[in-house]
Amino acid sequence: MAEGDNRSTNLLAAETAGLEEQLQGWGEVMLMADKVLRWERAWFPPAIMGVVSLVFLIIYYLDPSVLSGVSCFVMFLCLADYLVPILAPRIFGSNKWTTEQQQRFHEICSNLVKTRRRAVGWWKRLFTLKEEKPKMYFMTMIISLAAVAWVGQQVHNLLLTYLIVTFLLLLPGLNQHGIISKYIGMAKREINKLLKQKEKKNE
Repeated sequence: MAEGDNRSTNLLAAETAGLEEQLQGWGEVMLMADKVLRWERAWFPPAIMGVVSLVFLIIYYLDPSVLSGVSCFVMFLCLADYLVPILAPRIFGSNKWTTEQQQRFHEICSNLVKTRRRAVGWWKRLFTLKEEKPKMYFMTMIISLAAVAWVGQQVHNLLLTYLIVTFLLLLPGLNQHGIISKYIGMAKREINKLLKQKEKKNE
């Protein structure tokens, strides 16, 4: 058991080091984005919502086709991938990189690796469910996809995408400030109250 844990830890460290090397040119930008997403200042949440709203208003106004939208998005990613490693050190000054910043960059890369592992783990569990319980797998997939299709039919695609993107960008800050855990705790308490009231009625 200990050997397995050590192997997993070593593998995680190796993957994190590899990711740090790949993203070294994005270090300053990632640290700045991390501060914004974790709401280190009070005006960051409305700023996030404002920027996202502006981008989606531009998309709504231009009304590009799917092919044009995908092409522009990929083109933007290519430009960012080329320009950011060149411009970031000049703007932020990589020579001022501190031990604290290096540690935070390491934590960000480690969290990204863990998130990727979780996603791969869920993907493997899905295929395991398909092999072991095919009926449950197909029923779950059909019901889930039908529900998603129904929501997509009821809500405009752009509005739905806007809500999803906004929620995902606000999620790190919500977790950091304990807002999600607070409301989950409130929901659990209300559910427990309802269950206790139901038990008393049954008695």
